[in-house]
Amino acid sequence: MVVYGLKSCDTCRKALKALGQAQFRDVRADGVPKEILARAYGVFGAGLLNTRSTTWRGLDAGARARDPLALLTEHPTLMKRPLIVDGAEMHLGWGPDVQAALLG
Repeated sequence: MVVYGLKSCDTCRKALKALGQAQFRDVRADGVPKEILARAYGVFGAGLLNTRSTTWRGLDAGARARDPLALLTEHPTLMKRPLIVDGAEMHLGWGPDVQAALLG
């Protein structure tokens, strides 16, 4: 299981603590592999973009209109977090639904 997020994100830290043996990848330092990003976009669509982030607010209208995958590749902090990849399954965020699915 791999958790993609930011090391400074409280929600990502909570998820890592609860998931124990999960590997962590900091999206700012390591990025997200293109195939994982494309698969996640296929699953979550526009929900993968965090439009409430300071990065998003700093973009002009032209940049916001670009292809979401190109934006996420250029600005990985635009991704909602954490993105949890568990084999063929993907989960976004650390809400009660994700916790129930992963922790039982």
